Amino acid sequence: MLSKYKLNQLYFKDTQFANLMTRRIFNVLLIANPYDAFMLEDDGRIDEKIFNEYTSLSLRYPPRFSQVSTEEEAWELLEKMPFDLVICMPGTGDNDSFDIGRHIKAKYNHIPIVILTPFSHGITKRIINEDLSAFEYVFCWLGNTDLLVSIIKLMEDKMNLEHDVNEVGVQLILLVEDGIRFYSSILPNLYKFVLKQSQEVSTEALNAHQRTLRMRGRPKIILARTYQEAVELYRKYRNNILGVITDVRFPKVERGGKDELAGIKLCAEIRKNDPFMPLIVQSSESENALYAAKYGASFIDKNSKKMDVDLRRIVSENFGFGDFVFRNPDTGEEIARVRNLKELQNILFAVPAESFLYHISRNHVSRWLYSRAMFPVAEFLRPITWNSLQDVDAHRKIIFEAIVKYRKMKNQGVVAVFKRDRFDRYSNFARIGDGSLGGKGRGLAFIDNMVKIHPEFEEFEDAAVAIPKTVVLCTDVFDEFMETNNLYQVALSDADDDLILKYFLKAKLPERLVEDFFTFFDVVKSPIAIRSSSLLEDSHYQPFAGVYNTYMIPYLDDRYEMLRMLSDAIKGVYASVYFRDSKAYMQATSNVIDQEKMAVILQEVVGNQYGDRYYPSMSGVARSLNYYPLGDEKAEEGTVNLALGLGKYIVDGGMTLRFSPHHPNRVLQTSEMEIALKETQTRFYALDLKNGGQNFSIDDGFNLLKLHVKEAESDGSLRYIASTYDPYDQIIRDGLYPGGRKVITFANILQHDVFPLARILQLVLKYGEQEMRRPVEIEFAANLHPDQDKKGTFYLLQIRPIVDSKDVLDEDLAQIPDEQVVLRSDKSLGHGVVNDIYDIVYVKTEGYSASNNQAIAWEIEKLNRQFLDEGKGYVLVGPGRWGSSDTWLGIPVKWPHISAARVIVEAGLTNYRVDPSQGTHFFQNLTSFGVGYFTVNAYMNDGVYNQEYLDAQPAVQETKFLRHVRFEQPMVVKMDGKKNRGVVLMPEGGQG
Repeated sequence: MLSKYKLNQLYFKDTQFANLMTRRIFNVLLIANPYDAFMLEDDGRIDEKIFNEYTSLSLRYPPRFSQVSTEEEAWELLEKMPFDLVICMPGTGDNDSFDIGRHIKAKYNHIPIVILTPFSHGITKRIINEDLSAFEYVFCWLGNTDLLVSIIKLMEDKMNLEHDVNEVGVQLILLVEDGIRFYSSILPNLYKFVLKQSQEVSTEALNAHQRTLRMRGRPKIILARTYQEAVELYRKYRNNILGVITDVRFPKVERGGKDELAGIKLCAEIRKNDPFMPLIVQSSESENALYAAKYGASFIDKNSKKMDVDLRRIVSENFGFGDFVFRNPDTGEEIARVRNLKELQNILFAVPAESFLYHISRNHVSRWLYSRAMFPVAEFLRPITWNSLQDVDAHRKIIFEAIVKYRKMKNQGVVAVFKRDRFDRYSNFARIGDGSLGGKGRGLAFIDNMVKIHPEFEEFEDAAVAIPKTVVLCTDVFDEFMETNNLYQVALSDADDDLILKYFLKAKLPERLVEDFFTFFDVVKSPIAIRSSSLLEDSHYQPFAGVYNTYMIPYLDDRYEMLRMLSDAIKGVYASVYFRDSKAYMQATSNVIDQEKMAVILQEVVGNQYGDRYYPSMSGVARSLNYYPLGDEKAEEGTVNLALGLGKYIVDGGMTLRFSPHHPNRVLQTSEMEIALKETQTRFYALDLKNGGQNFSIDDGFNLLKLHVKEAESDGSLRYIASTYDPYDQIIRDGLYPGGRKVITFANILQHDVFPLARILQLVLKYGEQEMRRPVEIEFAANLHPDQDKKGTFYLLQIRPIVDSKDVLDEDLAQIPDEQVVLRSDKSLGHGVVNDIYDIVYVKTEGYSASNNQAIAWEIEKLNRQFLDEGKGYVLVGPGRWGSSDTWLGIPVKWPHISAARVIVEAGLTNYRVDPSQGTHFFQNLTSFGVGYFTVNAYMNDGVYNQEYLDAQPAVQETKFLRHVRFEQPMVVKMDGKKNRGVVLMPEGGQG
């Protein structure tokens, strides 16, 4: 029975509240004699009174009133400026207000005219006999500014009714009343009630902006004054009516005689179609209560002194406003009360069956949701009636799943204000504080919204796409922490990193955060990543990727120990702003360090627990630009670097699997057995769950384990990740088989589509680039859970722009003779022309050994500092993978150690072949600053490295491992990013 509702495929489109109530009344012309104007204003300006009324009800766009006292003054203003509404009061000079209204209508037919009149026997008699068709409404003025708000709201509701109902299914209350005195009294009462209720309901919105927008979805109030008008409105909008309030005696048709039982006939007509539509009958004749009871309508006596109170109470109980109260159908006794969607979700399975049945069979749940402007879920639930299902448990499950889906949808793409009573397992992204989210925080919010607005991400039957649960401590928390603990003095000093960290760890975070952190622990129940999100990080032009620290902490049952670890990690991230590497980076980017502010992202770590370690099935970095396209691959199709375990392996330049998401079947590294055995991942990172971080270190990876792939095999995490090498048949078989070395090929995912990774990445890169209007780099992780409905979840962790130089390069670099170049690469990264480099620093190849790589890194850092101080750039040449944390693969520099380099070259030696390294934070910085990156293997006739020419030049400096040459004329660097070619030309007159 449940299968026909396809709950697992249920998709709710978010309500675009910004598209509602688009037609407004902004300018009102009020024609009143000076005495009435004074009465109207009393002791304050009418604009001010209306503004205050709007503000108290959280309404925006209060109208502006222009007042005149004669018809002549009215004509003058009408000529000068446009008006949306004219209100005429009686006694304006020589002419009658009804006549003035008709005169204006004759010339300005498009402007609605409303007449305000005092209540008297003479006026009543006149209204009965007069043709009022020129006027939108006639109201009885009782000196109450609430009436003016009601008139404007009534007009706006009528103007927006059809569009808003068709757009999202906005609801309406149908008021049927022809008595001017009565509807002039009822409407302010009713509007005040509805607006107050909507104000309360809007607190379920996730932030202030959402609350304001949500008020636009409030139920509208529509006034009908004849039976014919009421029936037409009912028939047209019956699926969107919350309830009907009707008088008994009113005309059947306009200007017709009164029908003594028109209201009762209307109830009968409605009951023919809908046995449960809430009906309220108002009458000054108490015998009509019997008629009302016959049609299941509530009755209100118009003569009652508490008529207004009765009306509010009955509307609240029957039209779905206020709390939802589950009652015993036999006794009417209250069983349970829910104030919001979360409480309804939590109590659904505990409500007794007979009470639950009573409410669902009368559409009470969907009506309650409609009144709270939760249109998508209300629309879905309304047709699922007791008659169509007849299974209480199934009905509970459907409502529960619908609420879960709806809450997930509402949470997605929105930065909510963190509230302890609201943050739960269906929450997605929240902020603590009022400052900035920082660069990474903004990026996360952006991709969360991107996934929400593109339904294609919901169309993967066997995969979910999401961001991990995230809470951001905004930059104002950082400011408060720095100021209250007096940390700026030590932070901005030349103190070493360890001392700065020591001072920061001693400092105290604001006390109010403790309970918020406890709530986060209870909801996430997994290890937590504490990531930097500074103002400058991931900016469109100077991303600070990988400059600041990111810590991970294990999940413990001891909340206070968790609190200690989390606090230390946050302080560690704050301290990293002032570490030496960060200061060097700031200097290189000409940024001022005391302008940098840090937000901190608290995020569940994507992964699964395997004994005492924790890691995801895979992590990766995807780029929408592929600087190394092979075969049929195109540069614009992008590239992905994928690895088992935590993403630190990729950041550190480990051996990842590289592929194009449009060609997942063609992976160079697995195309031949020898390459697959040699150039695939052999180690991976996992979080050590036993290491509680008693001594937080400036090394943010202090509690990460670097493990051999064999360990993952014993964890059982390689099911779809690995292939098996069969040494007897000399073949690699896709999948896991007993014995034989396990090779990380991701073959079942890339070739056999067990998990739609390539298709998801195509979408992510397509929409990421489309929405950012520039090439992007995306970090992601995924968890596979093959035994569940969804085979896995793909988590987006970060998005940042790749800055793409627009320099035009007309010439063909291949035509430049080798005799004119110091370096030539046919595998270069970067684009454009650099013509102000005079210096080149290169690692001496004679006697080179990889065992010296750490020492070489220290020498380079020292030289780099000199270049920073002088404000100069240079070309850097050396063997192996720059930035690899494995010193046997390359020189283990971090970006700040080489931040003045304008071109970086990986030059292979005869016995030290270079494979291009990709996918690290390090290379994001290269591309962002327009730094050239060349791969040269001159010993294999792959490019040119004219070291003999450099060796013949005098050295400015020479160390044990490095040589620094400076020319009098600049070396011109030319890079063609489309063809992946680059050259460093000899200075003029310096041909070798």
